[in-house]
Amino acid sequence: MKLKNREKIFVVLAAIAMAVYGFDSLYYTPQSRKMERLKEEVRAADLKLNESLVVGKGVETLEADILRQEGELTRLSERTLRGNEFRTFLKYLAKESDPLQMKIISLTPEEEKLPSVEGKQGISPTHYRKVSVQMVLHSTYAKVQTCLKGIEELPFLIHVESIQIEKREEVQPLLRVTVELSMYILSS
Repeated sequence: MKLKNREKIFVVLAAIAMAVYGFDSLYYTPQSRKMERLKEEVRAADLKLNESLVVGKGVETLEADILRQEGELTRLSERTLRGNEFRTFLKYLAKESDPLQMKIISLTPEEEKLPSVEGKQGISPTHYRKVSVQMVLHSTYAKVQTCLKGIEELPFLIHVESIQIEKREEVQPLLRVTVELSMYILSS
């Protein structure tokens, strides 16, 4: 049986079609699926890389903040007295009081107990005593300003809670000043 030319061409075309189909189904389609899967893995890795870069920047920011706060704590520790806070405060007031510009009318200290906090590390609040002081002064405005600036620079923790300045006839030309402050004294 001899094949005609047309049949030979048909057989050759069928063989080529089968070869193309075999190449497509056995090599090209699996490789394209593999390439899509690898592209998805690359996208996922890029997302993880971007997240880690954001976390890295956050860690750097936190480290810088921690270093800044440690520096502040060191400066504060160097500035803080240990045990003589109230005596230093009284010496400062004695030095600042000038009969012509500032008269201390009353000074009322009151010690408060700080609540203890369990589970915290470092110096616990029970090592500190809080002393509230109420002072009544007759003073000029400039002297009050100078005095408060000096109180701020004392070498221990002190917080001015309130200040009230009144002008009264009986203490002319001075002002009546009521100052409430809290001092934190380190217990021995």
